[in-house]
Amino acid sequence: TPREAELLDPQHRLFLETAWQALENAGYDTARLAGRTSVFGGGGAGTYLLHNLLTHRDLLEKVGVMQAMLLNERDFLTTRVSYKLNLKGPSVLVQTACSTSLVAVHLACQSLLAGESDLALAGGVSIDTPQVAGYRYERGGVMSSDGHCRAFDEAADGTVNGSGVGLVVLKRLADAVADGDTIHAVILGSAINNDGAAKVGFTAPGVEGQAEAVAEALLMAGVEPETIGLVEAHGSGTQLGDPIEVAALTQAWRGATDRSGFCALGSVKTNIGHCNAAAGIAGLLKAVLSLQHAELPPSLGFARPNPQIDFAASPFYVNTRLTPWEAQGGPRRAAVSSFGLGGTNAHVVLEQAPEVEPGAPPVRAAQLLVLSARTPAALETAAQNLAEHLRGLPEDAAGLADVAWTLQTGRRAFEHRRIAVAPSVSEAAAALADPKAAVTGTTGKLDEARPVVFLFPGLGDQSPDMARGLYAAEPLFRAVVDECAERLLPELGLDLREVLFPSGPSGPAGASGAPGGGAARPRTLLRRAAEEESPAAARLAETAVAHPAVFVIEYALARLLMSWGVRPAAMIGYSLGEYVAACLSGVLALPDALRVVARRARLIQELPGGAMLAVPLGEDEVRPLLEGREDQVSVAATNGPHFSVLGGPRERLEELSGQLAERGASCLFLSTTHAFHSVMMEPAVGRFGEVLAGVVTGRPEIPYLSNVTGTWISEEDLADPAYWARHMRGTVRFAEGLAELLGQPGRLYLEVGPGATLGTLVKQHEAAPAGTVTVATLRRGGGNRSVGLRADMDALPIKEETGLP
Repeated sequence: TPREAELLDPQHRLFLETAWQALENAGYDTARLAGRTSVFGGGGAGTYLLHNLLTHRDLLEKVGVMQAMLLNERDFLTTRVSYKLNLKGPSVLVQTACSTSLVAVHLACQSLLAGESDLALAGGVSIDTPQVAGYRYERGGVMSSDGHCRAFDEAADGTVNGSGVGLVVLKRLADAVADGDTIHAVILGSAINNDGAAKVGFTAPGVEGQAEAVAEALLMAGVEPETIGLVEAHGSGTQLGDPIEVAALTQAWRGATDRSGFCALGSVKTNIGHCNAAAGIAGLLKAVLSLQHAELPPSLGFARPNPQIDFAASPFYVNTRLTPWEAQGGPRRAAVSSFGLGGTNAHVVLEQAPEVEPGAPPVRAAQLLVLSARTPAALETAAQNLAEHLRGLPEDAAGLADVAWTLQTGRRAFEHRRIAVAPSVSEAAAALADPKAAVTGTTGKLDEARPVVFLFPGLGDQSPDMARGLYAAEPLFRAVVDECAERLLPELGLDLREVLFPSGPSGPAGASGAPGGGAARPRTLLRRAAEEESPAAARLAETAVAHPAVFVIEYALARLLMSWGVRPAAMIGYSLGEYVAACLSGVLALPDALRVVARRARLIQELPGGAMLAVPLGEDEVRPLLEGREDQVSVAATNGPHFSVLGGPRERLEELSGQLAERGASCLFLSTTHAFHSVMMEPAVGRFGEVLAGVVTGRPEIPYLSNVTGTWISEEDLADPAYWARHMRGTVRFAEGLAELLGQPGRLYLEVGPGATLGTLVKQHEAAPAGTVTVATLRRGGGNRSVGLRADMDALPIKEETGLP
């Protein structure tokens, strides 16, 4: 709340924010974390409470002492992160003064090795309040006389305070490699101990204790000191501390090497000051960056060595300029020390990240980039930040695919979203930066996923090479199509893939023609003339081929979408599309569905040809016009309250068309080969019943609408042996089915198949409320017709629309 934000110690807020950022940087969304994630960390003194809140007694009295303590005491630093991010591993506050955050890293590593954590956050924070403040210099104290920290220099006379926060995400190396995580460095070993009483005073450092911690960490790491090229020292710049630290390091290393001056020594305190509880993590992060960039950064303020330090007899030298870090016959290694007032010492040994085998090249020609934020302003900032990041990346398809993957799987989804589709890094950056080139919108309530309805078209918008890009790019889609094609081979006497993809699975798209169809071709109502057909389109227009082809593409596409997490709450098919719904719901087994669809199509193709007429009238208005013609003309489909399709002999339909034209009703003949769902189907009904003999139907696991009844399919419907025969002959009651679906507001309609016609019928239905969302997956036209490619990525935003992960 705003009041909590006022009272909350900035250390707590920034520690929480950094925890979130660290997990995002690692590619993890806390809402999807598996296993136990722990938090180890500590903070500085509560100066915000001391200098800010305690001076406002009236405010403290309003909120109460308990609330103020919860928002400021260090005890609640890590547990607040665990609570806010829903992390269920150990949550441990560490307080060892200056060594706090490096001790937290050690404890996190132990928790991972013990198996009590699967992922760990470790670090610290220290922020002084007020931000602008001086200090009284005391000779012999720990603070510098002039505000500069000169670690290991003869002029060193103390340190200077700094503020900072840092966290790292830790994971067992084998797990990180297996999971494809980005690894910045490897912690080979670590150790902590305490000086005990072997020193001149409680706040003084001790040579023996530090040397033992260093030696133990080397032992745990299993490496020789000569393989280490950088030691990021505690390096506080005090006359007492610096000589003791180098003496302890030398003592620990001399048992294994006699070499001198080969290892760089540095202190980040010369750059940012002494960050107290965050000092150790600052040193660790500097060492990791040095390993990553293969560079040794300079330690500032060093001109002449402290005369109490015998560098010539030690393995170390102070690095004073940015230097390339050449590997010496093995991986680069670094070590980090952090020593706390009171004597708790920590030492960590690091190694550069292992070489990772490059992943397979991206199979999709374009990538979907998804951004979200809590406010429009934050969304715009996130888009600009990502665009700037992309501009710094090489023009590399694999890099863009990695970005897309992380955005989709490693980021929390918020209400305000932007989606961009691009085939290259530069185009992605341009699209994100330009709201007109991306899709921007809101999702509503994130905790209420919108139910998705799958719409399965019938014939009419199929064309050669439809979904060819998916077949080439998506292994699951390809496997399903291959399985179906193999099963259909004895039924069709041909390989369906040769018809679907005449250009080959990855060649240039074939010509796009207007295939023949039937009553399931409502999109044709929008065309005044049939397109000129190519030979490939003509082959696909044959009823015996078109039916199984459309079934296979729609079934494979639905399986792919469901594998992406887009699962339908309900389904409705148009004519042939109902077979897809029945198969997906478990009513028909796939082998039975393929056999029934193929033989049904062959039976229809053997029938005399017919015609179909789209009429801008509802069924109640059309029925009187058919009196005396019922034995020849039928209502084949109800596409809407004021939209019907008639089927029968062409000459009878021409008569009706003429009569309606005189009344001012403009009708359209569909480009079709037969009068589907009409009386002209009756000669095949009996033989189709023989095909259905022995087909066992199951219970629908996913509810879907029946074309026969216009309402939800029931077990009673499916128990009727004549159901599918009635479906073949009877009216497709699509409008009635839509009315059932539209009775529940908030549904999202996904057209799973070629074209966008069914979505149009949804929006045109009188029961459709304003703002009804429909999404097409395979749009007609264009070279690569595929949801996996740039021209046809329409299906992917379905995840964003529904709030699905």
